[in-house]
Amino acid sequence: MNVPSIQAISLTKKYGSFTALSNLNIKIEGAKCVGFLGPNGAGKTTTLKLFTDMIRPTSGQAFINGIDVHKEKKKALASVGTLIETPQIYPSLTEREALLMVAEIKGVPPDSLEKSVKEVVDKVKMQAWLDKKIGKMSKGMQQRINVAAALLGDPEVVLLDEPTSGLDPRGMSEVRDIIKDLKKENRLIFMSSHILSEVSEMCDEVAMIDHGKLLAYGPIEDVVSRFSDKHAGVVEVSLIKPIKDSALKRIRTINGVRSLEKLDTRRFNLKLSGGIKTQQAVLAKLVKLNIGIIGFKPSSSALEETYLSVFKETV
Repeated sequence: MNVPSIQAISLTKKYGSFTALSNLNIKIEGAKCVGFLGPNGAGKTTTLKLFTDMIRPTSGQAFINGIDVHKEKKKALASVGTLIETPQIYPSLTEREALLMVAEIKGVPPDSLEKSVKEVVDKVKMQAWLDKKIGKMSKGMQQRINVAAALLGDPEVVLLDEPTSGLDPRGMSEVRDIIKDLKKENRLIFMSSHILSEVSEMCDEVAMIDHGKLLAYGPIEDVVSRFSDKHAGVVEVSLIKPIKDSALKRIRTINGVRSLEKLDTRRFNLKLSGGIKTQQAVLAKLVKLNIGIIGFKPSSSALEETYLSVFKETV
């Protein structure tokens, strides 16, 4: 089985005297979800467009699965699904008609068109609206169809540009659930977002960019530890059952635990005294307490505080 990957080597894009992307070097490999973070104008959408050859670099190279996107565009993008800047779908078309059209454009074999459309519609849970006109659907439903279109051809690499932007809470939840399901498959998802809580919830790693320059890339907990010592050890623990106060008291005494904040009966935040090694040691001790741990991850507040700290320094 191939390992999906994207790579930028000295990737640069200039518009006259303005540098939108400056000497980007990054390599992302494996089936995972990577959050692409940065303020407006940081270079996120420019990067995604360069990876799809929608725009051409001033210098440097972009690779998909080891293939130079600019030199071998068709071959490189054959295994890529994209959703960049929310494309508009013809409102007079039905969901079926729109997806069949996209599938044909993507080169899906004629005898596989109907099957391919059914598969992606099932993934985004839009079966009941196959023959409804898109113009009569909500923005959230239309975005689910956009995600379905990106999945046609069974891509190994999925590039998403703020996929939940502009949606109401229900629409955001629906799209997030789709992305979570995609993570279970052998796909590399590279997703820009301004919503740090959804990045914490869905992503395994983050890349931070500002003024066209990469500031950090790695697992969320490592980036938090590197850039925000004050909040380096903040993790959220989720449980399968309510926790007793007696167990919370024992947890507070574990070596490496600085403080504990109870969020509800099945979740609490731990502020730790160190980085990834401390997290590993504390997790091992929590497991021995047999409190029913089902989640142990950097808290969304920790990522938010790190983000604000990093980009405050770069203004």
